[in-house]
Amino acid sequence: MTEIKMILLVEDNPDDEALTLRALRKNNIGNELYVVRDGAEALDFLFCTGAYADRDPHKKPEVILLDLKLPKVDGLEVLRRIREDQSTHLLPVVILTSSKEDQDRIRGYSLGANSYVRKPVDFTEFVDAVRQLGLYWLVLNEAPPK
Repeated sequence: MTEIKMILLVEDNPDDEALTLRALRKNNIGNELYVVRDGAEALDFLFCTGAYADRDPHKKPEVILLDLKLPKVDGLEVLRRIREDQSTHLLPVVILTSSKEDQDRIRGYSLGANSYVRKPVDFTEFVDAVRQLGLYWLVLNEAPPK
């Protein structure tokens, strides 16, 4: 039996969250999806602390879709913490953001982002971007052995 691959969406904007969920559904990406709405909640989810203390620490996302501009703990700090911890340092992290700042892209890659995708304004383009992300990270990419 094949395990369903989990996606973790870290997104504080309700409109962007709804858009991403709609794009996933439109592309028939039916993976298990968890949504957290700030950086602190993302860290709690990943490290099984706080409200997620009872979550199975062995069940890791196949890919993390990470916004940068987050409340409590920003996305770059979340990425830094993911990369510095042995239990999460190999998880694929795709920065999915509306930021056009070169510094955000440089810093994201220097902290170990696997990919940096700017959210298209046009819904059709966004649906296509999500389709390509899903195809690559959930079907084509071969993750390191667990």
